[in-house]
Amino acid sequence: MGSSCGSQTTDHQDRVALAEIELCGELMIAASAVGEERLSTARIDEVLEVRRTGGGAARVPLHGQRVR
Repeated sequence: MGSSCGSQTTDHQDRVALAEIELCGELMIAASAVGEERLSTARIDEVLEVRRTGGGAARVPLHGQRVR
C-alpha cells in the first residue's frame, strides 16, 4: 500500500518544523554565548548559514553541510 498525498505532506511539514526548531536552538545557543544584548545581523547569518547577495539572502551550504 503506497503513501497518501496527505501523509507525504505531513512528513514534509514535520521535517520543516524540526529544521526550524533546530535553527531556533542554534540561535539561542549563539545568543547565550554573546556578551552583547543582541546578536549582530552578521552573526545571525553565520549561525543560520545565510549568505547575503544583492537580491536578498539565500541559505547556502557551509562547512560541507547540505542545505535543509
